[in-house]
Amino acid sequence: MEEEEEDRAAAAMAECASRDPPCSEAGVDDHDDDDDDDEEALDEVLDFGDELELNQFDGLPYSSRYYKLLKERKSLPVWKVRSEFLDALLHHQVIMVSGAAKSGKSSQIPEWCAEYCLSAQYRHGVVACTQTHRQLAVDLALRVADEMDVNIGHEVGYSIPLETCCSGDTVLRYCTDDVLLREMMSDPLLERYGVLVIDQAHERTVSTDVLLGLLRAVLPQRPELRVVVLTAPHVPTKLLARLGGAPLLRLEDAPPAEVVYSNGGPKDYFCAALRLVLEIHRSEENGNIIVFLASSQEIDCAHNILLQEGAGLPGRSLQGLVPVALFPGQVGGLPLPGEEMGGTRRVFLTSSHGEDLFWALGSVNFVIDPGVEKRYVYNPRIRGNSAVMRPISKCQAEIRKQLMGSTGKCFCLYSEETPLPEEITPRILESNITSTVLFLKRMEIAGLGQCDFIDRPDPEGLMQALEELDYLAALDNDGNLSEIGIIISEFPLDPQMAKTVLASCEFDCVNEVVTIAAMLTAPGCFLEPPIGSRQEAAQCHLKFQHPEGDHFTLVNIYNAFKRSQHLCLEKWCQDYFLSYSALRTAEAIRSELIDILRRIELPISEPSFGTKSNTLNIKRALLAGFFMQIARDVDGSGNYFMLTHKHVAHLHPLSSYGTEAQKLGLPEWVLFHEYSLSENNRVRTVSEISPQVFIQMVPQYFFYNLPSSESKDLLQHILDHTGSMHCKEKKQKTHALASEPHGDCEASQSHERCIIQ
Repeated sequence: MEEEEEDRAAAAMAECASRDPPCSEAGVDDHDDDDDDDEEALDEVLDFGDELELNQFDGLPYSSRYYKLLKERKSLPVWKVRSEFLDALLHHQVIMVSGAAKSGKSSQIPEWCAEYCLSAQYRHGVVACTQTHRQLAVDLALRVADEMDVNIGHEVGYSIPLETCCSGDTVLRYCTDDVLLREMMSDPLLERYGVLVIDQAHERTVSTDVLLGLLRAVLPQRPELRVVVLTAPHVPTKLLARLGGAPLLRLEDAPPAEVVYSNGGPKDYFCAALRLVLEIHRSEENGNIIVFLASSQEIDCAHNILLQEGAGLPGRSLQGLVPVALFPGQVGGLPLPGEEMGGTRRVFLTSSHGEDLFWALGSVNFVIDPGVEKRYVYNPRIRGNSAVMRPISKCQAEIRKQLMGSTGKCFCLYSEETPLPEEITPRILESNITSTVLFLKRMEIAGLGQCDFIDRPDPEGLMQALEELDYLAALDNDGNLSEIGIIISEFPLDPQMAKTVLASCEFDCVNEVVTIAAMLTAPGCFLEPPIGSRQEAAQCHLKFQHPEGDHFTLVNIYNAFKRSQHLCLEKWCQDYFLSYSALRTAEAIRSELIDILRRIELPISEPSFGTKSNTLNIKRALLAGFFMQIARDVDGSGNYFMLTHKHVAHLHPLSSYGTEAQKLGLPEWVLFHEYSLSENNRVRTVSEISPQVFIQMVPQYFFYNLPSSESKDLLQHILDHTGSMHCKEKKQKTHALASEPHGDCEASQSHERCIIQ
């Protein structure tokens, strides 16, 4: 019986591979007589016969737009390998496809996979296609729903962090790689899926690498599952070696664009890029410009400069120059295909790894590529990030050259002889992997065993991650996930913040702590003001400052944002130099955290922000998760000594303690959220704590492992004094109750610590 089913599926797939998608005269009633493209498309499909063809996914007749888009799809490079791909999908469990961003692989191949699953009556599941960018997942889902002639959210949908547009009818779902990874916590074998399309595998994100590593254990247990790996034309060598037994389909490259190299170097690329933008606008024909910069700070700066220099600047055939800032992880900002701003030229300012975001823009004629990028590399020894400026890879350089097609120009601000590394460095070698290790520990409970990494994480980073989870009580004595660790893994937060949220349930300050967690997880809410408005912005931000520190200031900002719901929120944010999108994201994250707390039946406190007890409890909850991030001002001038690694840092300028308006002096002891070498050796988001409360909350084994220092000696003195006081109290109580045993001082001392430790 199974053989007959396989034969029927093979016959259906062979028929599907041997012809184009079903075409008919359906949709003639919707045809616009004035639309020549639709007329040509319909004339073409009428040759197939007079039978009314129905959409195989929803059972409705195809619209005229379907045939118009079908003609466009047939012109894509990927269409030439359609039959070969469908045949490989039938006979191989893993397939690789390499091609440029505009080859159509990210839209057509998932569609063909949905046809494959339909031909097998979905008995093996539906299709998921992963993306590394949120916006790309949304854009592709919208485009593919249009091409398949179905409604978005029904047969085709998307899932990105904090937003899902799917239903029970969804047969093709675009999602970010981290969303699919979290789905494995409840469905480790991904049994609802028949085909997994792993797109942008060449970017080597942590989530994509872990997903590929875990699928190595899933595939033998699910022989009917198909995995399709999509990469750029330059297939990473290690990825190719790992999937060496899989067939590789290479798509035909688009005709090369005109490439203009420069003799300049990386030192002056920023000014050179902006000068080139203005020169292109003055002398070149129509067409938008993409400028790749190294960091978000450069995007901000370039945006402000071009706003001033480009407003009303006459061009060869256009009047205005409109800069558009596109930051990493941002949702929205790109125009829809065909959407134009009359009489103006747009300049898209983006940073590294944003190449694929421009797949749908047809009006880009110029690309400016400086050939460098700024990568943030995590150092486990100092528990902080440092920015490293380095050349982009050959893979990235080739993708950028193909963004404008054969009619545009790519200006490379480096010489043709400049040596570029072959591949993108895997992010798993440069990131804090504590969250990843927590997830993998959770997957061990699900029975998947160890992850077969393409590149194994750095041993030092792995040891630091395990040590941190141990300090957070997320591991038991055998190194397995503890009860607390299982609860922490339920939250889409880093483990320290998840432990803080969990501790807030004990200290009755959930309402405020989930706000802090949401604000710190969302993008930064403070906007970079124009040069002439910095004093005004500082005065606006001053209205939200809280004397207890930056964590409390964030609560003030969020509460003010919620109280202003009756106003025009975008204008309110603009007036106070705050990011509307960041606050909206924080609102969505907070709502998700509250839903998780309710689902796992943890208590949610009533708001009591501003009371003395609430302030103390918030600090206790923060210390439960961030006791490893404590610093002391050693000389009263803002030189903060970090206890864990003996480095000295300064407060970030955006800190409420770093402003001129702070008249109360700098706090001696602070808890900080983030430390970065790249921002002039600064700690960010700090709040004052007392050493007594720190001693009360810190696990003993962490405290004794701290390196020797004057600050540790001060804490030890407080600890000894507190211990002797507890002994005296204990003796007085036992003297009054002679029938009870004395007990020891250490047990009495540890009793005051956070119970969830």
